[in-house]
Amino acid sequence: MERSAVSRRDTETKYLDIYVDEKEPRNGIEALLKELRPLWKPTEIKLKTFTDGITNKLFGCHVDQAMEDVVLVRIYGNMTELFVDRNNEVKSFQALRAQHCAPDLYCTFQNGMCYEFIKGTVLNMWLLREPSIYRLVAKELARFHSVQTDNGYPSEPVLWNTVSKYLTLLNTNQLKPPCCPAVSCLEMTDMPTFDILVSEFEKLKEHLSQIKSPVVLCHNDLLCKNIIYIEAKELVKFIDYEYTGYNYQAYDIGNHFNEFAGVSELDFSMYPPKELQLEWLKSYLEVFKECSGCEPMVTDLEVLKLYVQVNKFTLASHFSWGLWAVLQARYSTIDFDFLSDQRNNTLMDGPVVWNNFSEQRPYF
Repeated sequence: MERSAVSRRDTETKYLDIYVDEKEPRNGIEALLKELRPLWKPTEIKLKTFTDGITNKLFGCHVDQAMEDVVLVRIYGNMTELFVDRNNEVKSFQALRAQHCAPDLYCTFQNGMCYEFIKGTVLNMWLLREPSIYRLVAKELARFHSVQTDNGYPSEPVLWNTVSKYLTLLNTNQLKPPCCPAVSCLEMTDMPTFDILVSEFEKLKEHLSQIKSPVVLCHNDLLCKNIIYIEAKELVKFIDYEYTGYNYQAYDIGNHFNEFAGVSELDFSMYPPKELQLEWLKSYLEVFKECSGCEPMVTDLEVLKLYVQVNKFTLASHFSWGLWAVLQARYSTIDFDFLSDQRNNTLMDGPVVWNNFSEQRPYF
């Protein structure tokens, strides 16, 4: 089972010149569905609001009680274009769909996209630890990492450019909160100074750039809510490709392991223990090698090597999402406390983050 490339001609998506108001979405959604589901009567369309997302607004649209045909309408969050390259997101969706790794993408519109609903169970912190499920996740991520594209993706890892962009945004005058114009976000949240953050970033980059982790197509945001378990077929599917792009293999896995600690209520005691990680990584490598055209035989040394790489890259995951949270607190209209004391304190007490990189290197 070797990797196959996706060509541009396989990836055409309809664009509808329609704007959907996130506060009063009904009219805009009906205009979209008039094009996508012309047989649906507007008076019969039901809207279900999904509340798990912390970046965008998401609505499920259907007319039948059984919800056999559901169109998901995602409205991009306020100012998310600062963090997300929407063109790359669409490219990712198209490429993954061509390889049966993503649902159908029906269309894009002025401030969002419409796509197929995947029926299944959204994972939580406890399901994520079940051996039968985490092995499915590991294998699906291996297949995800094996997708190759020729649709204009940069082959360099997005990690360093992404963090650099976040730091630049933090250092601009745009980030002075309206409620207190003279105070920066960094000052409001007791975060380290900008100079310290830049120094930490440079140390991270210097060290992690020396690790020979393959650059592959990564999800880059594989938290449990972005994984759907389809029990009847004994498989999992990943959703939400906002941050998808080429990146270090070990970063994507390490970021996923960090997500074992949760999102709304962080508990770093839930970070996967070594034994679980080794089992996960063995399942991953077997499929990844098979997709690369190699024999799916994996040695203990190969698993241990990836284990070390992954746990080093968890540092970069913490750092990147910490910066992201500060930026989201400034711009997002979603009801989510990105800068709660619990979140910041737990991050600072967790495996790594914000503390001096040279002094704290777990798993090295």
